[in-house]
Amino acid sequence: MDSNSKASNSQNPKPQIPQPMKDRDFLNHLEAYLAKRDGVDKLLKISRYATKIILSSSALPETLTLTGRLRSFESSVGLSRKAFRLGKFVQDVNALRNSHFYSKQDLLLSLIAYGGEGLYYFVEQFVWLSKSGLIDAKHSRRLQKVSAWAEFIGYIGSISLKFRDLKGLIEEEACLETSIEISVVSGIGCNEEEQKLKKIKEKKVMKKLSIVQDFADGLMALADIRDGKGRLSAPFVLSCAGLLSALISTHKNWISC
Repeated sequence: MDSNSKASNSQNPKPQIPQPMKDRDFLNHLEAYLAKRDGVDKLLKISRYATKIILSSSALPETLTLTGRLRSFESSVGLSRKAFRLGKFVQDVNALRNSHFYSKQDLLLSLIAYGGEGLYYFVEQFVWLSKSGLIDAKHSRRLQKVSAWAEFIGYIGSISLKFRDLKGLIEEEACLETSIEISVVSGIGCNEEEQKLKKIKEKKVMKKLSIVQDFADGLMALADIRDGKGRLSAPFVLSCAGLLSALISTHKNWISC
């Protein structure tokens, strides 16, 4: 009877009921986020620029012991973030290698974006070595200037590429909306198109946030080039720009892991 029962079960298997997917546990998500280099780096960035905002807002008296400790903490975190960038230029090299160029403009913008950012991360390794004492400190200023120029040029290319991508998303969104309207009038189902439209709108939001982030980081790079001169180079303005950039980047990294 047992053998007949097994044979019957093998010939007529019970249908598998799909189990609903559960949302990932917060702590597991946090573990995956912190396992990434960018995850830790952005948390350090938030800590650093939040501290800078406190220091630049004159919320604490200069004589207070806490002020000195905050300055030391901010400087230490800044140096730690540079250590996290060791070898990070390789991702820009690979991004450039894996890019598809459909025109000379694509090639030029990609070279500016990935080349500038890659050079920035490469030079930052030597800035870190200089600040940590392994390389003579007299080279630090020159290295920082090269790093700032490379970063700024990279953001120009990055912003240009993202504006072009955003334009493409807007055009795709308009086409889908027209297709959905026609389907509704014709009485045809359009669930698939609606799902695509939802994803495109989400991509649009993320692309806009990414552009804002690049503008904020570009502003800080420009301030480094100009040695902190100019109205837009005020410490409080730059600290707010840095914190905004960190929060946007943290959000992008969180939802991607």
